[in-house]
Amino acid sequence: MRPFRRPARRDAGKTRPTTVLGCLRPGPRAGAALIAAVTAATVLPLAAPQITRRFVDDAIGGAGTRHLAFVAVGYLALAVAGQAARTLTAWLASRLAWDGTNRLRERLAEHALGLDMTFHGRRTPGEMIERVDGDVAAIAEFVVAFLLDVVAGVLLLAGVLVVVLTVDPRVGAVLLAYCVLIGFGMARAQKLAVPSAARSRAAYAALAGDIEERLAGVEDIRANGAGEHTVNRLHAASGRMYRAEFRSERIGSGLLAGTSVAFAAGTALVIGLAAWARQSGTLTVGTGVLLFQYTQMVRTPFERLIDQLRQYQAALAGVARVRDLLAERRTLPEPADPRPLPASGPLGLRLDGVGFAYADDGEPVLSGIDVTLAPGETLGLVGRTGSGKTTIARLILRLYDPTEGAVRVGGLDLRDADPASVRRRIGVVTQDVQLFAASVRDNLTLFRPGLADDDRLREILAEVGLGDWLAGLPDGLDTALGGDAAGVSAGEAQLLAFARVFLTDPGLVVLDEASSRLDPATERRIERVVDRLLAGRTGVLIAHRLSSLARVDRIAVVEGGRIVEYGRREELAVDPGSRFARLLSMVEVAR
Repeated sequence: MRPFRRPARRDAGKTRPTTVLGCLRPGPRAGAALIAAVTAATVLPLAAPQITRRFVDDAIGGAGTRHLAFVAVGYLALAVAGQAARTLTAWLASRLAWDGTNRLRERLAEHALGLDMTFHGRRTPGEMIERVDGDVAAIAEFVVAFLLDVVAGVLLLAGVLVVVLTVDPRVGAVLLAYCVLIGFGMARAQKLAVPSAARSRAAYAALAGDIEERLAGVEDIRANGAGEHTVNRLHAASGRMYRAEFRSERIGSGLLAGTSVAFAAGTALVIGLAAWARQSGTLTVGTGVLLFQYTQMVRTPFERLIDQLRQYQAALAGVARVRDLLAERRTLPEPADPRPLPASGPLGLRLDGVGFAYADDGEPVLSGIDVTLAPGETLGLVGRTGSGKTTIARLILRLYDPTEGAVRVGGLDLRDADPASVRRRIGVVTQDVQLFAASVRDNLTLFRPGLADDDRLREILAEVGLGDWLAGLPDGLDTALGGDAAGVSAGEAQLLAFARVFLTDPGLVVLDEASSRLDPATERRIERVVDRLLAGRTGVLIAHRLSSLARVDRIAVVEGGRIVEYGRREELAVDPGSRFARLLSMVEVAR
């Protein structure tokens, strides 16, 4: 499976970020604007207590009402400006955070789509949605909180300590020592909190995966009376998530309560020191009020950090999971010197001593597979379910590499072929057709806008027998199809899948049970399209209905991962000792 390639973009020449921090990093202008807003949101609140001190001392000193009113208006203006700066910081932080995390979503989606079937076979779609979107959303929420409550809070804390040390070194020294102790305690607490949050995120992802699977199979579940078992499974997954969430919440709540008590004690200590200094005549009343206000400011950044602790934990867990996903590597190696498959005409196919075992258990699935097809010939694969037919198709499509032997297309080992040319020159139609919540045009081109113009799309739809269907759509090629294929019959969906293959004009086509779920009338329509598709192309057909193999040149009977019979169809059909002839006889008797 080749890496996912997005359509060309205007910024295609620019270096794209490949790390979490690289995706989140803002541009120079946006970064400068954010720095200016954060600076203003920090400096303006620091100036407010100075005005309060002047107001109190001037009032005690007998200043006039006009003077005090002027000082009060200045305080009000400063407070409004500070709030405006914080609002601007919040807006910029939110915009930059979501821009950055959207880039991260794109990067993760691109990386995940480029991973092999081995990776995706071990994970449910629901889990992947949570990995690509849920974890990134947690990071986005924290980035905003980090800029507003952590960065701005740390700058405010540093400013407060500098001012208090200037006003009274004794009180400043006590306040500094107290903040260091609080910070050290919080840092130690994170060692317990972060792993707990990671377990909570993992449990949530598992629950999302279970729910997605059950919703996808709700028809079969209800029809077969498996509801009780399904509910029990969801109950168990919910219980695991509840226990993980409860532990994470208990740790976070304990940290919040402990910090609140610690700050109450710290505030009382600073007020006591200020009162002692006032009695000794070294502080004015206004300065005492100033120290109290700055002490409250010290508390605010820590409280905000505790308030955001859950997002911080979730974000760190999300970052760890995002990095784990980005660390996943393709098991299919990229060729050192990729060579393209022949650009036109039918492609020859050869499976030379092919063996295969899936990586999860290592049990051999295929062994000693030898098949040779000349360009333009067709092969029918026959065998029981689980015999290895679909695995052979996956090897031909290079969704996996053989563990033994080689798959050669057009005389070239697929491991040495350019992945883009493999996807372009080998087409596939399966029994499960995926229609996307998008226009008919996008469903045909699979979101590749430059693949063909509208006239070509209409021509292909007419060729596969969907011309009248297209004419009946309200918006033609712009008509939206539902993600659940609403308004599209199974036969129409299958014909759309054939149209996709016609559009790329491959030299080798793999049809995996492409008409097994259709009624006889629709199947006959599909068979006519298959005849046109295979004309002038090499084909591999997998079918349970032997009538679907009437057109093939060669037959391979697969059993237990081996080809137990191989030859030309007409020869095997008339040979009473062949397995294929016996299968045909059984079909005739059943009729």
